[in-house]
Amino acid sequence: MTMEFFLRGTVIGFAIAAPVGPIGMLVIRRTLAEGRTLGLVTGLGAAVADTLYGAIGAFGLSFVSGFLVSHAFSTRLIGGLFLCWLGINAFRARVHEGGRDEPVVGYLPAFAGTVLLTLSNPLTILSFVAVFAGLGLGTGAGYGAASLMVAGVFMGSALWWVLLSGGMALLRRRLKPANILWINRGSGLFLLAYGLAALAHAV
Repeated sequence: MTMEFFLRGTVIGFAIAAPVGPIGMLVIRRTLAEGRTLGLVTGLGAAVADTLYGAIGAFGLSFVSGFLVSHAFSTRLIGGLFLCWLGINAFRARVHEGGRDEPVVGYLPAFAGTVLLTLSNPLTILSFVAVFAGLGLGTGAGYGAASLMVAGVFMGSALWWVLLSGGMALLRRRLKPANILWINRGSGLFLLAYGLAALAHAV
């Protein structure tokens, strides 16, 4: 029974992380342009944010979820602006002959930026609340089960980012600098479009 809760959390974390959105595109671009490590660190930032939201849902911290959802306008506005900034930077990024962006994003800024970007959509927490409520969690009981479920969420989300960055790293070996330049431009437009959509939705 203990392993069952962990496995359920793993499936939930993987399923929530897998759809390719702005974070996925960011991981793909950074892996292809700057290497697997930076792409993985970027993805793990999202995994940590998913785990935080999962903990709020699993332990039934309704006061926290209520506060975050009530401030959805502000967080979406900040997240939208951040996405626009990332998109413009990606579009304008230069590529060296070795296929490396300049400047290279540091690991800590990449990680922290992804955590904040993922947390900027507090409505994601409603998905966790709904799923965990259906599993009988989030009522203040079963803290052991909730803890295992949250640990599983991190494992599942992290697993997805390991697979995605690893797959892109294999593809990177076959790319030329010209290919990476177009990937930068395409991903930049993608992130910019997502950012503008987030701003429009917030307004």
